[in-house]
Amino acid sequence: MEKVISFINYFSRTSSFEKILQPHMLKMYRVAYRLCGTVDEAEDLVQDVLVKLYPRRRDLENIEKIGPWLVKVLYRTFIDQRRRSSRSPLHLVQNTNDEENYSLLESIPSEDSGPEEISQNIQIREKLLGAISSLNMDQQHICLLHDLEGYTLLELEEILETPIGTLKSRLHRARGSLRKLLQDETF
Repeated sequence: MEKVISFINYFSRTSSFEKILQPHMLKMYRVAYRLCGTVDEAEDLVQDVLVKLYPRRRDLENIEKIGPWLVKVLYRTFIDQRRRSSRSPLHLVQNTNDEENYSLLESIPSEDSGPEEISQNIQIREKLLGAISSLNMDQQHICLLHDLEGYTLLELEEILETPIGTLKSRLHRARGSLRKLLQDETF
């Protein structure tokens, strides 16, 4: 009987882990995709975060604002992975096949848009993403998290562990650089 009770307790704990994180999974994936740039890397990043959090599943219930905290863990994991890979003597060749990185959802046109409008939107998105990628890493991250994902500066102060004044100046400089790049269209 003890084995059955421990088995039931085990699965009741895993379901609480799932209940806590389920509402935040889409947001975590979107942030991961924006940081990584590919579907595969984003999925791996989210999976790494979940594996890291699972042993601490009981502590998750005590976290007051779990959404920003999860993004902070995701961001820190991303930074750690980038640092680790930059120090590694082995650099794997990345697959540049556009078909693999092309999202199926991006190919579905809305009912109101015609081919010309879709083409213009794709060109604008490519220019914007190209301009964002030409910024330095700090400015890229602040633009992605603040302007595209909608985090407030107060939340970003906690997530990025950076003073709010620094975040404001980075955001201001990033927006100015983006404005200049998009006006010049040379990036």
